[in-house]
Amino acid sequence: MKTAWYLILVLFTMNLASAQNFEFNKDHDALLVKDLDKAASFYRDILGLKEIDNAGLGPKFKWFELENKVQIHLIESEELFKPHKGVHLALNVNDLDGFMAFLIEKKVHFENWPGEKKVTNTRPDGVRQIYFTDPDGYWIEVNTNKL
Repeated sequence: MKTAWYLILVLFTMNLASAQNFEFNKDHDALLVKDLDKAASFYRDILGLKEIDNAGLGPKFKWFELENKVQIHLIESEELFKPHKGVHLALNVNDLDGFMAFLIEKKVHFENWPGEKKVTNTRPDGVRQIYFTDPDGYWIEVNTNKL
């Protein structure tokens, strides 16, 4: 009986060890949007993302790519959602002050986490951050984190 339990324990431990060897990388985020062209313009013109092929999904889908090949998929939909600042996309940028000046020039409202307009806040780890919304109300954080 001890041998059977030992074998079960060894097999269980081996399964745990192999499950922990997976490597995950971010692939994409998918966002439902009301007006695909308006949303696409924001992601292209404000965030500067490159539009890429949408794998033949048709005219209700637009895909964009960040510098690290992570994608954002915009999907035209009438489904309702309730945006919340705590649920957001987070991007880092090499020049937060320059980006903030760009947002001011483009008349894009941004704020820090507490909601103070046109200023950053600093997390306990020293990372500065701002928040703003896209045309559909999705919150986007842009920060100075170095990955």
